Parts: sequence; structure tokens; C-alpha cells
Amino acid sequence: MIKVWTDGAEAGLLDRSGDRGSTFLYLPETTGERAVSVTMPVRLASWDVRFGLPPIFEMNLPEGVLRERLRLAFAKATGTFDDFDLLAIVGRSQVGRIRYTGQKENLEEDVPFQSVDEILERRRGGDLFRYLIERFASFSGISGVQPKVLVRDEQAFAADHKDARLSQSYRGATHIVKFWEPNEYPQLAANEYFCLKVAKKCGLDVPPFQLSDDAGALVIDRFDLRLDGTYRGFEDFCVLNARRTDQKYSGSYETSILKRFQQFANSPHVYADLEKLFTLIALNCALRNGDAHLKNFGIVYEDVLGEARLAPVYDLVTTAVYLPRDSMALTLNGSTRWPATKDLQRLGETRISGSPSQIRGILERIAEAIGSTSNEVRAYVKEHQDFAGIGERMLQEWEKGAALSLKPV
Repeated sequence: MIKVWTDGAEAGLLDRSGDRGSTFLYLPETTGERAVSVTMPVRLASWDVRFGLPPIFEMNLPEGVLRERLRLAFAKATGTFDDFDLLAIVGRSQVGRIRYTGQKENLEEDVPFQSVDEILERRRGGDLFRYLIERFASFSGISGVQPKVLVRDEQAFAADHKDARLSQSYRGATHIVKFWEPNEYPQLAANEYFCLKVAKKCGLDVPPFQLSDDAGALVIDRFDLRLDGTYRGFEDFCVLNARRTDQKYSGSYETSILKRFQQFANSPHVYADLEKLFTLIALNCALRNGDAHLKNFGIVYEDVLGEARLAPVYDLVTTAVYLPRDSMALTLNGSTRWPATKDLQRLGETRISGSPSQIRGILERIAEAIGSTSNEVRAYVKEHQDFAGIGERMLQEWEKGAALSLKPV
């Protein structure tokens, strides 16, 4: 049985149910603001699923390399290794406001210190990939097929550090480090770095991010971490659509993203956020990111019963450089084909009630951001020849994406 905590206090108990399911029960004293999700309000009855875990508890489970590393390390001890076992291992350190412990344990994160500067400058000898996996895997409750780890930067607590914000009493992670096996997806860190630059120039919210000197890692500030060391709530669109992680490619941008956001975004800023959400969808099309699935969009909130806002941009890459035949992750007008400008124009006018001139302005702003960042990519290629092949293909894909999806009609 697993004890579930929200905002640092006990909220309920999670246990296996039947052959493959699970059940969650709120504690009798749990109040509404301690709810685990906007989709699971506090109630007397239990929340039961017949297969796996409720989506909010599955949301941050590692996939791919990180999950396999944890399976190899813990399967012998546990005898099995399912999602329940994985949650028990990484549950004390998660993205968002929920934490998990054993039934008789108190909540302690205690993520080890790690210098972000050391990662950025590649000062550690040997295999950084292996070192980070081995040291931080069990502290990394964060989803994704490519490996990501949560680390606690030493400099985040230094009094003279320009971004000082936390006291020494804070024990959790301050940054997300993303890194990749170079033979699988070469230069993927630099790929995402420049895609995030485009997003920022489009006026979207992007957490601070840095590329390591050798382009082997991308370091991103946590956007869920408050100044006082507590956490904002975060939920992805798999949770909002009541879908499991393996259903993240099921749905449409019209209903599963834009309509669903309006159902949960009880905020006076809903129309501004809708414009940003439409911008992000169109940007994914122009950059040829075929992995813009349900888990790569999210909401954040200060209070589970209060206002929900669109989460900052994350996991934005040009996938078409690795998968030339790639298409959209979700459907638009019933198809996963890359949309033409008229398709995005219609989406904006009908789904966010934008005027024709407003939607044209958004698409023009995206095109300008891509053009400006393309110049930075070319300059980077000149100084980093190992990036030349991927960089040139990115520019080609951006050019094709802009010509099809952003060109005025």
C-alpha cells in the first residue's frame, strides 16, 4: 500500500485491486483543497480502475531507458516490477505537488546535490549519461521515453547566486536534466534548445533552459517550484482526458486539447491562454514536431480548487529530422497529416473564436520567430560542425513547415 501526499500533507491511500487494477481512497479528514487532481475531487467512495493506475498517479512514471534502469535495479528485490512498484520507487521526488511514500513512512525528498555548472561544462570525467542515470534515477518522477533526471543544484542555494531563491532547508530537485544516447537521436539536446528558442520568441512561456558546452545535455529550471520551496499543481492532458500513458497518441487537437482546456481552465485569463495554446499547436506543426501528444501539454495551478493556467512549454523538438515520414501525434480535421495554413486558420477561428486577422497575426509571429532562430542555427552550425547535419535538416524541415502551415492564403 502507498501513502499519497498532496502539498506536503497526507491525502489518501493507494493499493492494488484485483488482478491488474488499483484503488485509491481519501482519508476521512482530507479536505477539498487536498484533492490529488482536478479530475478526482475528494469523496467518500474510492476511485477504482480495473487496469493499472489512475492517470494522475501514472502521469510522472519514467518510460524507456530510465524505467528499464530501475527495473534492472529493483525487480530482483520486489519480485515483480509493474507501475505500482515503479511509483513506490520514484514517488518521493515528482514533478508537481503529489508525493508518495510507504504506508508507515514520513515524507522526505532528499535529492542529492549536483552542480548544474558541472553538467553544462562537462567537467565530470567518464560517462555523464551513465553517472546521472545511476545517481538520480530513483529520484526522478518525471515522464518521457528519453531519459530525464531531477537534480538539486548546489548553486541554487548560494547567497551570491544571481538566481538565489531557496534556503538550505529545501531538499527537493531544482532542475530537470535531459540527455540522450548520441547514436539513437544525435544532437537532440541542441534540437530542443533551438525549438524552445522559437517558442520563447513567439511569446510563449518557456522555463529558463541551458545547453551544455558539448550539446550533450539540456538543463531546464523546474516550472512547478515556488519561491518558498513548495510546488504548484501540474497535470498533463492524458490526466485531463482520463487516458493512460499508452493512450497519449489518442485524440484530436480540437477536442482533446483545446476543448478540454476550456473545461478545466477556470481562469479570467482563459482567452489569453487559449491563444497561447493555439500558438503552441501551430508551432508544433511548423517545426515538424510529430511528438506533440497528450502528455506534452499541461495545466498548472496554485490551488486545485482555483484557477488553472496553461503550463509552460516543454518537450518541443523537430522529430522529422529523425523520422522523415513523421506526422502529427494527434488528429486535426480527422487526419494526422501536417496542416495547411487554411486548416490552422479555420482551427483558430472556430476553436478559440479568433478573428481572421488575429489568427493571421499569430501565424505571422510564428514565421518571424522561426526566421530569426534559423539565423542562430546557421551561426551555431558554423562553430559546431558536429551539429551541421542535424542543423541543416532542421532548417529544411522548418522551411517546409512554414511554407505549408504558415504561408498567407
